[in-house]
Amino acid sequence: MSQQQSTTTAKIESILKRARDDYEAALPEAKLGSLVDDVERDLYDGATPDEVYQAILQTLTSRIEREPDFKRIAAAVFRQRYYRDVIGEDLTGFDLDREYRETFQANLKRAVEIDLLDDRLLERFDLDDLADYLEPERDKQFEYMAMETLYQRYFLKTEEDGDHLELPQAFWMRVGMGLAIEEDTPQQRAKEFYDVLSKLEFTPSTPTLFHSGSTHPQLSSCYLTTVSDDLDDIFTAYKHHAKLSKWSGGLGNDWTNLRSDGALIESTGVESTGVVPFLRISNDVTAAINRSGKRRGAACGYLACWHLDFPSFLDLKRNTGDERRRTPDMNTAAWIPDLFMKRVESGDQWTLFSPDEAPELHDLSGEAFEEKYREYETKAEDGELRQYEQMDAESLWRQMLTRLFETGHPWLTFKDPCNIRSPQDHVGTVHSSNLCTEITLNTSEDEHAVCNLGSINYATHIANGTLDRDHLEETIETAMRMLDNVVDLCFYPTDEAKHSNMQHRPVGLGTMGFHDALMELGVPMDSEKAVEKSNRWQEFVSYHALYNSSKLAAERGAYPSFDGSKWDRGMLPQDTVDQLETERGREIPTEREESLDWYLVREHIAEHGMRNSNTMAIAPTATVSTINGTTPSIEPLYSNLYVKSNMSGDFTIINDKLVADLQERDLWGQEMVDRIKYHDGSIQEIDSVPDDLQELYRGAFEIDPRHQLRLTAHRQTWIDQSVSHNVFFPSTDGTLLDDVYKLAWELGLKTTYYLRTLGASQVEKSTLDMSEYGKTQHRNDESAGEAVSDGGRRSDDDSDLCTVEDPTCDACQ
Repeated sequence: MSQQQSTTTAKIESILKRARDDYEAALPEAKLGSLVDDVERDLYDGATPDEVYQAILQTLTSRIEREPDFKRIAAAVFRQRYYRDVIGEDLTGFDLDREYRETFQANLKRAVEIDLLDDRLLERFDLDDLADYLEPERDKQFEYMAMETLYQRYFLKTEEDGDHLELPQAFWMRVGMGLAIEEDTPQQRAKEFYDVLSKLEFTPSTPTLFHSGSTHPQLSSCYLTTVSDDLDDIFTAYKHHAKLSKWSGGLGNDWTNLRSDGALIESTGVESTGVVPFLRISNDVTAAINRSGKRRGAACGYLACWHLDFPSFLDLKRNTGDERRRTPDMNTAAWIPDLFMKRVESGDQWTLFSPDEAPELHDLSGEAFEEKYREYETKAEDGELRQYEQMDAESLWRQMLTRLFETGHPWLTFKDPCNIRSPQDHVGTVHSSNLCTEITLNTSEDEHAVCNLGSINYATHIANGTLDRDHLEETIETAMRMLDNVVDLCFYPTDEAKHSNMQHRPVGLGTMGFHDALMELGVPMDSEKAVEKSNRWQEFVSYHALYNSSKLAAERGAYPSFDGSKWDRGMLPQDTVDQLETERGREIPTEREESLDWYLVREHIAEHGMRNSNTMAIAPTATVSTINGTTPSIEPLYSNLYVKSNMSGDFTIINDKLVADLQERDLWGQEMVDRIKYHDGSIQEIDSVPDDLQELYRGAFEIDPRHQLRLTAHRQTWIDQSVSHNVFFPSTDGTLLDDVYKLAWELGLKTTYYLRTLGASQVEKSTLDMSEYGKTQHRNDESAGEAVSDGGRRSDDDSDLCTVEDPTCDACQ
């Protein structure tokens, strides 16, 4: 062995030994030598330190599916390299701890000097004290994928050289300081915020993490706009869309006002080209904007299903036909009134109108909409309207579902539940949802609705075999304060957004790690007990979200448009389900009996009002759940073993809890790994896995999508906005698809999000002995032979999860 090789070997051994300090059981001395040999085979004489680190990481991550603890060792290796890069030297122990804290202060000052961060961070805070308060040990909570994601997209770096300025705990502290900067006691609040952030108990959405404390703190997650039927306003809307997107906002745009194709333009005497050509321009504006330089622009166009151009709207995402009438870079969603669903159910006719001849329909909902709609139908029959079209409601519904399955669009969202249950029904109409379908706020020509999101992590609030409610109550109190601060601190790209947000002050407290928490408690998601947990846990979150918003109102004043709101009229979210039942004239089959002392909340709101017009919304959390190392949002675990792709790379994901249970029963080993891999992460057909584990560890496509809708319907009772609900659909049965989406409406859901369908192959199987396991493709479903994702959209190389967090964006936090 040459001296150079000997030095490289020693370096590899040193890095791995330091990384395994907390994981000796996963990497005993006996395995270390073999691992060093494998790394060395990928290196050459004279390899640089960075190349050594990279080779180690590649070797470790390639083994994660067989050695799950290697993802933690890989994270430890990644941290070593990152510490060296940021600090400037390779340190351990006391020296590392000292430099960690000193680097926090030095780089914060540097960031202020180069105009990345607000100079008030130096003026309002005692940096020595905050540096002492950092807990570097908390870095160990991050798994490898989390560290890679933070490194690639979140940690502050210089614009000129790309030098990283933040170690992980410095990142959390900077976010906390930015959100506490205008507090009366900023030092105390920064520490309070830092603790919930760094313990992964609550995480704000991505724009807040990107920009908190910056010189342009665009902290809000999403914007909703209404486009008026006026040429000047349409092109002003494009300008606003570009500005909002530039600063990381995801967009939900209501286009229903625009007159249809063939409608008369009185000023010129010619016929309109309709809404589709304008949507194409919106598509191109969206594609042109790179949000904060960190992710592509993303928008969703909404159109009501009574609009005469709606059949053309359904074709916008098809990959055939006139490209000028397609929107490949923009999402679409149907805005559906209850009357349409009733007519689908009864087999009646449905009439399409041009908004210039039926202008009132845009702002009406419930019984008022139905009455006015029938009036327009009478006018059409009497020959008083220039344009209209009649068709079978069921035929249009089938067309919606067909396009949804073929292309993943349009997402189906329901206008009347959004409006009838809206706390802000006194100031206007909800005309659409947002990019991810969880926001239900009023919009108009003069108001761009804004929402400020963050999510509680259920998984970090499980203790001693139960949900730690005292701990969760404390986290919610801090989270609501942070979210309310976002409203005042935010840099608003448009005047309409600022006006709207300051008038109504909506926030969206969400949740993530629901399935992770259930697995920790041994509760199968596909069970009635899970429905109870969904219901009661969300009731608890709602109780304290509302209570703390009211407490903030007592401290800071109620939001300006509070008078006349449902809050002011004594109505809480659970009360509005009965109102929806009354408007529909049919039962909403959810259990909504109160189990907490709600009279205390009602009395507090009656006395002090609310600080926020809206308080809760459950967003997808695709990225922030990765940082937290937990399951996204309210969704089931995708699979027990799969490869996840995002902007930071491809990562092997394996269910640690399943591995631990199999190890405890002496069932974990090479053969089990191969069997799980062969079955694409499923354990349902592995006879040696006990029945109780098969039930507990069902993946997303192994749980009836109708059961998942029931989980969301029960939690939706307590939520004043909506839930971003992906439908995981394991079939190609059109009857079942029809049943799923009709059930979503019957249960009173406000919105649905993506339709996810099974792909042909989920996990690379080249390492399996196929003489033992047979063909690579195991699942014999109708989609075999083609990779299918996002509602059947065909792609040659998409893995099953490629768009659960779309590498090209989707603004899912």
